[in-house]
Amino acid sequence: MFFNFLDELRAAGIPASMKEHLVLLEALDRDVIARRPEEFYYLARATFVKDEGLLDRFDQVFSKVFKGLETSYGTDQAELPLDWLKAVAEKYLTPEEMEKIKSLGSWEEIMETLKKRLEEQKARHQGGNKWIGTGGTSPYGNGGYNPEGVRIGGESRHKRAIKVWDKREFSNLDNKRELGTRNIKVALRRLRRFAREGAAQELDIEGTIDGTARQGWLDIHMRPERHNAVKLLLFLDVGGSMDPYIRLCEELFSAATSEFKNMEFFYFHNCLYEGVWKDNRRRFSERIPTWDILHKYGHDYKVVLVGDASMSPYEISYPGGSVEHFNEEAGAAWLQRLTNTYPAAAWLNPVPEEHWGYTQSIRLMKDLMQGRMYPLTLKGLDDAMRELSRKH
Repeated sequence: MFFNFLDELRAAGIPASMKEHLVLLEALDRDVIARRPEEFYYLARATFVKDEGLLDRFDQVFSKVFKGLETSYGTDQAELPLDWLKAVAEKYLTPEEMEKIKSLGSWEEIMETLKKRLEEQKARHQGGNKWIGTGGTSPYGNGGYNPEGVRIGGESRHKRAIKVWDKREFSNLDNKRELGTRNIKVALRRLRRFAREGAAQELDIEGTIDGTARQGWLDIHMRPERHNAVKLLLFLDVGGSMDPYIRLCEELFSAATSEFKNMEFFYFHNCLYEGVWKDNRRRFSERIPTWDILHKYGHDYKVVLVGDASMSPYEISYPGGSVEHFNEEAGAAWLQRLTNTYPAAAWLNPVPEEHWGYTQSIRLMKDLMQGRMYPLTLKGLDDAMRELSRKH
């Protein structure tokens, strides 16, 4: 079973080595955990998962390999055949009938009753109101209804279970999913270079200990707080085909604002041209020349452009191609100036990567970025941060 577990982890893209497998076996041999499925789950997860972006994938593999093994409460063990967990019917109850079904009481009472019924039950049960099975109104099993119950396998129907073994706690961290603010912050933390700046505001414990030991009296030392010293220029495409991604871009902007002390942001539409802006309500009246940005901010700034790169190819390749004004120079010329000025640059695209090949403008923009275009997913953002972090 454990070798199968190792194979399934590898098949799911989780780098599980034989060394980690032996560590898990040694931990089990030394009884570092109680013999309960939940503790084995956390031990296995701590052993094999080194990247929280893989937590959801691990949960899916664990459920696939060990599905149905949580069968008792406490240390007593009882076998629950897997075919018991296959729902063959669901009993539909009226609201009045649901009201008549009584809760067993507290958590302790429910789990103690589950333990006793596992010891007493000798066969599969479907329907009914007592035994562990599928359908019915028993508080144990799946596919039925009870106001407070323990779902063992199966899928949630009424969202009333107080304990679920099958639950995937980290589904929002799958590295192929689109991002939320929390996940974006996790990925952006790869782009960190700490430095101590400003006035002394926090206690320097090591300096205080050393000074006290040398002086013979309490010698308090203070030091500036550490801040992320990375400097970032963020360019955000707005309007038109970017409207469906407004919320995602807002989450990215929120996360970046909290992670980077030295960050400047600007808006553009479709392609970078000779002017950008900071306030979309004044996009035509208060534009900032792109030349000013290239001369104002040093080469050590990192650059991130966010956009779907979906437009007419003429907007990129030809003067006058812009849909909003007559641009004297092609957008490609400005993008090349930007990447020449700031070697550490990346483009984040909210369009799924498998669709990029169908849009000519995306291919053009990716070529102009020298391949540094990444999907706006946790893995894509993580790859982009790695690219920005390397020496250029």
